[in-house]
Formats: sequence, structure tokens, C-alpha cells
Amino acid sequence: MSFDLWLTLIRSHPEFKGQRNLLFHRFFETLDLHETAGAIRKFDVLSNENCEKSGIHIAATDIYKLILGELKMDVNLFQQSDFDRFELASEKLFLEYPPVLIFPEINELMDQLNDEGKTSSILSNTAFIKGSSLRQLMQFYNLEHLLAFQIYSDETGFSKPNMKMFEEVFRQKQNLTHDITKEQILHVGDNRIADYEGAMRFGFGAHLLN
Repeated sequence: MSFDLWLTLIRSHPEFKGQRNLLFHRFFETLDLHETAGAIRKFDVLSNENCEKSGIHIAATDIYKLILGELKMDVNLFQQSDFDRFELASEKLFLEYPPVLIFPEINELMDQLNDEGKTSSILSNTAFIKGSSLRQLMQFYNLEHLLAFQIYSDETGFSKPNMKMFEEVFRQKQNLTHDITKEQILHVGDNRIADYEGAMRFGFGAHLLN
């Protein structure tokens, strides 16, 4: 079993995005909170769409620069260290307002799969939230020990539906079960392009969550 993460196993804490918008507004001293929230939403959506089209991961810092440009701010006023400090503050906020599990029984399901000799793993695109933070979240929900491995786009440099993402899943599954075939791996996700069509094109089974 291979699982997508966002909107498959987890969804954002209802207060997180509002708090993140406020953090961005205060940290970069943008003029208007409402406009800041709109720009963040705009480039959140656009970056996801671009990742699906290009198959290349877009770094969070690059998205922040696009947001600041949209808000007519001089990006050159900020150093990489500023973006690094913001990412640390954003990670802390993320863990203060952790995403919620869509299926509270997912621990029992993965435990059952393990008992049946099947492996569970994560294959997820990332944008603002890095894989390192999502690994901490898996620890928070006591899921880490039930996962054979986790693969995140900010760590590979690619994004679903790029075949390299699914190739990495297959490679790591083969390390666990040498005679496994692509047809024996089922990828579950909510995105038709990134998850369903990407997995099917690679040769995995796929299940699309509505």
C-alpha cells in the first residue's frame, strides 16, 4: 500500500491557515492581511498545478518570493536567512496546529496490513510544509512505526505525477520484498492527475478518494 497524505490521510487544522497568513503578514510586514491571505492562496494553488504539469518540486522559498512579488514588495530586501527563519517559525506553528486525521482508524488499518504481511508507505507532494515536519506529524499520530518509509517531494526534487516519484516507491518496496511486482502495489490518493493517473501510468494499481 502506498498512500498520499494531504486530503487522503490528513487535512489542515481549521485554524492553521489563518494563523499562517497572520504569521506571514507580521514577519514580512506586508501592508494588508486580507491581500496577503489572497496571495498565499493564489500561489498555493498555482504551485500545485505547476508541480503536476512539470513533475518538478517547487521550493517553499521560491513560493514565498512569488507571494511577496504579488504584494508589490521588493524581494531583494530579504536574505535567504530571513526565509529560513520564517520556515522555522512556520514549522513551529504547524506543530502547534497539527493537521487532523481524516480516518481516525488509520492506525488500526495499517496495523492490520502489517499483520497480513503488507507494507504501508507515504508518497506525498509538499509545498509550504516540508517532509521533515510531516515526519514529525507521523510521530505525533503514532504512525511512523507502521510506515515502511516516507517519500516527500521536497526531499526528492520531483513531484507526482513524475514517474521518478513512483519509481522510488517501487525501488524501496523491492528492498523490502524482492519479488514484488508493480501490479501488487496499490497507491491511494485524492488527486486524479498526481495520484490516480500517475500511479496507473507507472503500472501500479490506483484508488481515487473523493
